[in-house]
Amino acid sequence: MAVRHRLISTSPQTVWAVLADGRRYAQWVVGTSSSEPVRGKWPQLGAAIRYEVRLGPLRLTNETVVRFCEQGETLELEANAGPLGTARIAIELRPWGDQCLVLVDEHPLRGIGGRLHNVAVEALFQVRHRAMLARLAKLCEAEAAEEERRRPLGQVVSPKPGRGGARA
Repeated sequence: MAVRHRLISTSPQTVWAVLADGRRYAQWVVGTSSSEPVRGKWPQLGAAIRYEVRLGPLRLTNETVVRFCEQGETLELEANAGPLGTARIAIELRPWGDQCLVLVDEHPLRGIGGRLHNVAVEALFQVRHRAMLARLAKLCEAEAAEEERRRPLGQVVSPKPGRGGARA
């Protein structure tokens, strides 16, 4: 299984806010050029977004469905890659001091991707995840910096009880 992690310099709440916005999916998922919610309220169970992948003049439209969601902590998706099949993508957020440890676990479920799954495919997943987590970190850290910039001077924000020492 392709498992990768990254420590993001912001709170789990900030990271979750980005993950919970289906319109921003294409901003952090490598390979997608656009995304839009099509069913349900993202990221609730069964909700779906449509995304587009562009390969030169070729455009592929596919769908990702929420299969499991634990608000603010875990998001499990099934991404449809058309003729390649589907993949399970699990994203877990853990408070890590005043930061967020993000773990991504992806593996093929159905179709040709599952049948041809091997070490080379795992290596490609690792490269893709490294880039995806870097994009997610950049997006979340920029959002946190903007929130900090807008906060009135002198305003103190207390961490949520029982959630570690994270600063909101």
